[in-house]
Amino acid sequence: MALVPARNEADRVGATVAALRAIPGVDEVVVVDDGSTDATASDALAAGAVVLRIPRPAGKGRALEGALRRVQTPDVWLFADADLGATASALEAVLAPVLAGEADLAIATFPPGQGGGFGMVKRMAARAIRLLAGFEAAEPLSGQRAMTASALSACRPIARGFGVETAMTIDAVRAGMHVVEVPVPLSHRPTGRGFGGFAHRGRQGLDIALAIAPRAVGLR
Repeated sequence: MALVPARNEADRVGATVAALRAIPGVDEVVVVDDGSTDATASDALAAGAVVLRIPRPAGKGRALEGALRRVQTPDVWLFADADLGATASALEAVLAPVLAGEADLAIATFPPGQGGGFGMVKRMAARAIRLLAGFEAAEPLSGQRAMTASALSACRPIARGFGVETAMTIDAVRAGMHVVEVPVPLSHRPTGRGFGGFAHRGRQGLDIALAIAPRAVGLR
């Protein structure tokens, strides 16, 4: 099963869903519409996804956790952001090592130049993963990941907001899961260096800090 969090992604979610449905081993695509005000839900439905709608934005982590409580648990999960478009088909390479039993959690790494900022939040997340779990993450913020049901169980409840990926990697490594990173030719919408981009990264950094804190002091 592929699980796709989405908010106001009407221009790309249909292509993302279609690409994910074409991946061998993906029997269903579930889009979690996190309070979108555009046609995200209808476009996802038209592309063949099951859509779970949240009337008001809950944030990425909370939206995903709510969806996990509402759907059946498959043996393997595939998480993907809604803005990948047709390049989401490349996630077949991320799913493969998990389906083959070679990894418990596989994380996609993007080609160079995909980010839109200065890398401060990314470096903070990578440093936290290294210090708290001993894992060197090249792509600590990647939401594109495949994992076994047991690996996901070790990470729940998942962190709120944009702290979900950093916390998930820390929790999985600490639980003894085999975590790998897989380079894939993905493309997504960069946040850029305008006001909106910096505001997004500010929220992202705060969410990551809030996810790191309980893990740093042994409360998680």
